[in-house]
Amino acid sequence: MKKLVTLLLLIPIVAFGNDQKIPTNIKEVTVYLSGAQITRTAQLQLAIGANEISFTGLSPKIDESSIQISGLKSVSILSVAFDLDYLEPSKDNPEVALLELRIIATNHTVAKLQNKIAGLEEEQKVINANRLVSGENLTLDLERIKQISTYYRQRITAIKNEIFDTNIEINKLKLDVGFLQKQMTEINSSPIKEHGVVRLKLDAPVATSLTLQISYTIQDAGWIPNYDIKSWQINDPLRLTYKAHVYQRSGIDWENVKINLSSGSPSLNVAKPNLTTKYLDFVSRQAKRSDGPVQKQKYFHNPTVKKVVGQVTDESGLPLPGVNISVIGTSNATTTDFDGNYSLDVLNGQGLTYSYIGFKSVEIPVYSSIMNLQLQEDAQHLDEVVVVAYGSSSNTLQGKAAGIRIRGAASNPSDERSPEVKLPLYIIDGIPVADFMDGDLDEDEIQFIEVLKGSNAEALYGVRATNGVVLISTKKSYLKEGITDTRFEIKKPYSILSDGDITAIELNIFDLQADYEHFAAPILNENVFMTATFKDWEQHNLLPGEANVYFEGAFAGKTTIDPYTTKKEMTLSLGIDPNITVVRKQDKNFKSKSFTGSNRILDRTYELVVKNNKSVPINIKLMDRVPLSQNKEIKVDDIETYNADYDSKKGLLVWKLEVAPKASKTEVFSFKVRYPKFRTISL
Repeated sequence: MKKLVTLLLLIPIVAFGNDQKIPTNIKEVTVYLSGAQITRTAQLQLAIGANEISFTGLSPKIDESSIQISGLKSVSILSVAFDLDYLEPSKDNPEVALLELRIIATNHTVAKLQNKIAGLEEEQKVINANRLVSGENLTLDLERIKQISTYYRQRITAIKNEIFDTNIEINKLKLDVGFLQKQMTEINSSPIKEHGVVRLKLDAPVATSLTLQISYTIQDAGWIPNYDIKSWQINDPLRLTYKAHVYQRSGIDWENVKINLSSGSPSLNVAKPNLTTKYLDFVSRQAKRSDGPVQKQKYFHNPTVKKVVGQVTDESGLPLPGVNISVIGTSNATTTDFDGNYSLDVLNGQGLTYSYIGFKSVEIPVYSSIMNLQLQEDAQHLDEVVVVAYGSSSNTLQGKAAGIRIRGAASNPSDERSPEVKLPLYIIDGIPVADFMDGDLDEDEIQFIEVLKGSNAEALYGVRATNGVVLISTKKSYLKEGITDTRFEIKKPYSILSDGDITAIELNIFDLQADYEHFAAPILNENVFMTATFKDWEQHNLLPGEANVYFEGAFAGKTTIDPYTTKKEMTLSLGIDPNITVVRKQDKNFKSKSFTGSNRILDRTYELVVKNNKSVPINIKLMDRVPLSQNKEIKVDDIETYNADYDSKKGLLVWKLEVAPKASKTEVFSFKVRYPKFRTISL
């Protein structure tokens, strides 16, 4: 008898311990700038020996290599596998179950209302029967007849009205049932959905109960830093609201879960580089050139951006017209206008490439709808490059560079140094390349080739382009390096649907002590901007992102916060003040051009006029510049800065002015430029 009892007790444990399908609950989600880590919990009972466990209803987009199991105690893992399970929508679907319950409840209500009508109809029959009996058996006076007639009329009317209203209510409920049944039909006829399943084989030394944690990463999720900056009036602290726009398309809704936000990304390669000795030796021309160091990843893709606008300038702040801007991996491109401005629809583009002749090309993820960029000049000057292309180059480029005679294409390779050979200028990704030949670039690396000839080539590249220019653009790869992990733990649980829509989560609110001033640099932009400058921004762990600016209770526009381009102070533009004007004009000196021997002399005098149309005084920072020479044949002298603070190393002029209401101030500076009269400069 004892053996039988023992056996009966063991049977359910063994049956439950093998081939179990265990439901799990999301305990916590850590969302990275790109990707997310999901942590789930599960309760299970294990029998002694081998147990097969399946965790169902998971995301179908799990990175299998990221799966981690904890809470095993003395239990060993024999194997872990990730599979996709294709389930009919109606099976184990809580939405279908809820619809079924609602249909049952509604039909129950309809049945009760129908019973009510039946009762009213029975009452009506009784009244009618009683009226006939009374009329046949009783002799009533006139007054009594009136009373009975009134009662019958009122009650019969009330019964018929109640039956009428109840039928209307029944019809409405039947329409609801039809609608619910239609919803069920749509769900049952929808495509089969896939779910992820993690299958475990566990070895338990003894029968035991466990609370396991299962964690894994997915890629189709992330968060985007976003800011609201508010200032009610000058000299008030800035109110900065730091927010996160969270999205996910994991295939599974995150319902009422704890959310953590991290500035890192699990997809980045965290292996440190191994620097070894480099030995110089002669190599063949076919040897592949080094691509240079992997760049630190500062920006992350913002999938909500559909259109990007911005301005591209050089290191001095001057706008660059004609900069080529393209969506990486597509033919979608544009160029900057005369003022360096551009606008580009990016659709689902991940990143942009900025390229300009004589400047280093830059690739940046689409992280904001406003992307201003400052390009750096390339160290290799175009007029110092001598391009030599050897005979074999014609194999890759022949036909693509039609009309340009490439060395070897129509000449004897043994006579490569013949003076009559016409050499084009080769520009690869904006960089002039000397001694280019076939083999330096794999043909699969070439994105496209463009040939410039004649006056167009010479206008862009000078005398070196007399024999034409071959522009080669290569395919680009997107590289990442390094993780700086700042984690925000959100106190309030959130529900985030798997539809890619944004869920805004507020991280923190800061009050920042700021210095306000107006700013103008009329050489670049004649608008006057209200700015706020603040320090100690590092402690708030700010990341690049868009900011909505509100000043004096009104929306002033959008800007971009980019801590990677900021040092000790961060300056934000609060918008344009239309009540202040700044005009920069050159003094009309008709003798400004003169000659001394072989030199030309340009005499430049500029006036900057600030007018305050406001009813209150203003403080304004005004900037301009004196050009600096990088050539010994070009001399800048006789510099007069008058009231300006002058940085002679940078050539920058700064005036800090206080302008009374309805008043104006004028500042002046001048300089002379001397250069050879047969040369041309850009002033």
